[in-house]
Amino acid sequence: MKKYLIIAMLLYGLLSLTSCGGNDTAEAPKPATEKHEEEGEGSKTAFLTDEQIKSIGIELGAIEQKQLTASLKTNGILRVPNQNKATINSVYRGVIKSLLIQPGNTVRKGQVIATVSNPEFVQVQSDYLNVNAKIGLAELEVKRQRDLNAGNAGALKNLQSAETELRTLRTAKSTYEQQIRLMGVNPASLAAGKLISVLSITSPINGVVSNVKVEIGSYIDLTTTVAEIVDNSQLHLDLFVYEKDLPKLKNNQLIHFTLTNNPGKEYDAQIYSLGSSFEGESKAVTVHAKVQGDKMGLIDGMNITAVISLEKSTVPAVPTEAIVTMQGKDYIFMVSAEKPHEEPANKDEKKEQSDHKEESGLSFEMIPVAKGTTDVGYTEVTLLKEIPKDSKIVVKGAFFVMAKLTNSGEHKH
Repeated sequence: MKKYLIIAMLLYGLLSLTSCGGNDTAEAPKPATEKHEEEGEGSKTAFLTDEQIKSIGIELGAIEQKQLTASLKTNGILRVPNQNKATINSVYRGVIKSLLIQPGNTVRKGQVIATVSNPEFVQVQSDYLNVNAKIGLAELEVKRQRDLNAGNAGALKNLQSAETELRTLRTAKSTYEQQIRLMGVNPASLAAGKLISVLSITSPINGVVSNVKVEIGSYIDLTTTVAEIVDNSQLHLDLFVYEKDLPKLKNNQLIHFTLTNNPGKEYDAQIYSLGSSFEGESKAVTVHAKVQGDKMGLIDGMNITAVISLEKSTVPAVPTEAIVTMQGKDYIFMVSAEKPHEEPANKDEKKEQSDHKEESGLSFEMIPVAKGTTDVGYTEVTLLKEIPKDSKIVVKGAFFVMAKLTNSGEHKH
């Protein structure tokens, strides 16, 4: 009997524990469920007090209608037209006596960049002077033969011979004159005993010396490059645009570009020619644009990244800094309520929220958007969730609101 009494007492205690545990389990979900219902969208809403809003510097505004310029991003390369490049050679062989330039120097058209010497230069000038003297004698002989022939005292063949000799000498003189002019010497300046043995090599264009190929004492001939000069004043871009984007472009469109390896400075260019053929198998067409304004630091052959301005359109937009990105999606923050904290439903919640009830502030709801064109500090947005007309949004400080939301979410979790 005593044994059955002990078993009965144990069963009673076990049932009591089960009953108590069951009551706890039944009661516990109720406040949790209520709290979840109350904060059903709480994971996308953040509350900040007036003091927090002021200290962070949050500013409110609205979605505006802005005229933005759409753009096309593409790559390209800087080019200088061939007519603005010069590879300088000497028209006569000889030895470099002096070099007056070095890479990076700016030169003018006609400026002496080097001198070259060769004894043969003197020989050509001497031959010119000799022919010039013979022409004087030949002219006198032709005149004498004409006088004799007029008086029937001379043979016609002597006159013809004299005239042929004069023509031959004049042809030789013209040949020597051209050779001397190619040397950079004026034939009229030559005189006996004042012949020139050192010739000047001059620049054929204005520009900057990009390379010097010789040194003092180097022997050069017609095939030797002395220096290379580039005139960057006509620098242009060769942009590679795909076929589908070509209809969007036209002459005189403005381009902003940066150097691919140094994007810190922006330059301007303007389209002046659209290509008419594809580049290889890439299905890209070359578009040409002339660089405008400052060209400092730009060199032929540099790779660039360009943004081509397209048509303007009026679209809903917000300041670019009003958009935040979370988990690969874009959002803005809308003011959802000025008094987001309601009166607690029970005593426990009233105790927990006693501090918040007295604080005034704003509640911000995260609204998903799709970004479009970005221009002049604004970005086009398409709302992915409908919001009331004339809703206030965060235009400055959205990052801090997101941080508050994230911290709150982690705490609740």
